[in-house]
Amino acid sequence: MVEAENVVLRAENERLERDNRQLHDRVGQLLARVEELERAGKRQAAPFSRNKPADKPKRPGRKPGDGYGVRARRPVPDRVDRVVEVSLPEVCPHCGGHEVKPQRVAYQYQEDFPESRPTAMLRFDVQVGCCRDCGRRVQPRHPEQTSDALGAAGVQLGPRAVALAAWLSKSLGLPASKIARLFGQFGLSVTPGGVTQAVARAGRRAEPTYTELVTGVRASPVIAPDETGWRVGGAKAWLWAFVGTAVVVYHIATGEGARGFDTAATILGDYRGVLERDGWAPYRRFTRARHQSCLAHLLRRCRNLIAAADRGQARTPHTVARILHTALHVRDRRDAGKLTATQATAEATRLGTAIDALITGRTSYPPNRKLLTHLGRERSALFTFLTTPGVQATNWRAEHAIRPAVLTRKHWGGNRTRAGADTWQILASVLTTATMQDRDPVAVLIPLLRNPHPTIAELTIPTQPTRGP
Repeated sequence: MVEAENVVLRAENERLERDNRQLHDRVGQLLARVEELERAGKRQAAPFSRNKPADKPKRPGRKPGDGYGVRARRPVPDRVDRVVEVSLPEVCPHCGGHEVKPQRVAYQYQEDFPESRPTAMLRFDVQVGCCRDCGRRVQPRHPEQTSDALGAAGVQLGPRAVALAAWLSKSLGLPASKIARLFGQFGLSVTPGGVTQAVARAGRRAEPTYTELVTGVRASPVIAPDETGWRVGGAKAWLWAFVGTAVVVYHIATGEGARGFDTAATILGDYRGVLERDGWAPYRRFTRARHQSCLAHLLRRCRNLIAAADRGQARTPHTVARILHTALHVRDRRDAGKLTATQATAEATRLGTAIDALITGRTSYPPNRKLLTHLGRERSALFTFLTTPGVQATNWRAEHAIRPAVLTRKHWGGNRTRAGADTWQILASVLTTATMQDRDPVAVLIPLLRNPHPTIAELTIPTQPTRGP
C-alpha cells in the first residue's frame, strides 16, 4: 500500500515538475515579449519598422496607371538672369564626322543658389536730432529697419535672415552652430551666439501672436492634446501640444504637476468643446467638455494583451478589438455616404451596449479586468466620433504636431534656460500654425520683426468661443 502511494506521489511530482518547466518557459517568453515592447515603446532607431519585411514587397518607385499620382514637373521660370550658349561640336562624337548640321535650339533651365555672398547689404543713414521745445532726443525709423540700436549694436542681421534662423531652429531642429555654418555658405558671417540672440528676438516679437493662438485654441470646437517628456536646464519637464482649428499651441511646463490637469487648464481654461485625447486621467477632469478617447491607443493595448495571454485569456481583448474595429468601419461607411448620420448614431448605441455587456461581465484574469475597468471609465468617450461630425477617432493630430518636437529633443535634449523654453514654445507655435495654414513661415515672421510695435501675425485664428460641434 505504501508502494502504491509512492507511485502516485512520484507521478504527481513528475507532473508538477513538467508543469513547472512549462510555466518557466512561458515566463521566459513573456519577459522577452515585455522587453521587446519596451524597446519598441522607446522609439529609438527605426521607430516605425515592421521588423519583418514583406514576403512579396511592392515594386519601388511610382505606381503604373491611375496609381501614379499627381503628374507634375518644374515650371519654366518667369525670369532668366543669364543665357549660356551651348554650341554644337565641330566633330561628331559618335563617328568622327566633320559635318554636324544644326537643326533646332532646345532650352534647358537651371535654378541654383547665388554665389556665396550676402544678397543685400543695407546701410541706414539715421538722422538723429533734438527737439527745440522739450529738448528730448528724436530718432526716426525706416519701415525696413528691425531695431533702433546704434553704435556697437548697429550691425545686425536682417529680418529675413532672423526669420530663416528661427524657422531652421524651431521647425527643422537645427542647432545654432549648424545654422551659423549654413549661413556662412551664403557669405553671411554670424556666430552661434548671434543666432541664439536673433532667434530670441524673434520670439519676443511673436509673443502677442502666441497669446492670440492660445485664445484661438480655446475657441476651437475640437482640440487634440498630447504631451511628451522635455528638459529645461537639465531638469525634467513636459512639452504639451494642443491642436485646434488650423492652429497649434505648444506649452513647456516645469516643476511639480507639470503633466497634470492644472498645466492643461493653463492653455484650455474652462473648455467646453470636444477633446480628442488618449487615456491620460487628467483629461477627464475637463468635466464641461465632451471627450473622444483615442481608439488607436486602446487597440494597441488589446494587441499587447493578446500577445501575452493564453488562448482563453485572449478572448476579452479580442472582443474589445473587434468592437472598436467595427466602429471604425461604421465611420468609413458614413464618410463614404453609405450610412446616414442617424444610422451611424444608432450603430454607436449598439456598440456601446456590447461594451457595457463586457464591462459588467466577470473575468478572473487581472489584466483583462484592468482593461475593462479602463473601458468603464472611458465608456462615454468611446464613440463620440460616430455621433458628432468633425471629431476624429484618434488623437493623431496631436501626435503629428508633437513628432517634430520629439526629433528636436533627440538633437538638443530640450532647452538650457526657462527663457529658451519660452522662445521655443512661442516660435514653434507660430511657425507650425503657419505651415498648417499653407503659409510661408519665414514670410509670416518678417512683418513682426520689422514692426516697431507689438503686432499679430497674419494668420487665421478662431476668435469666437464655442460650445463644441
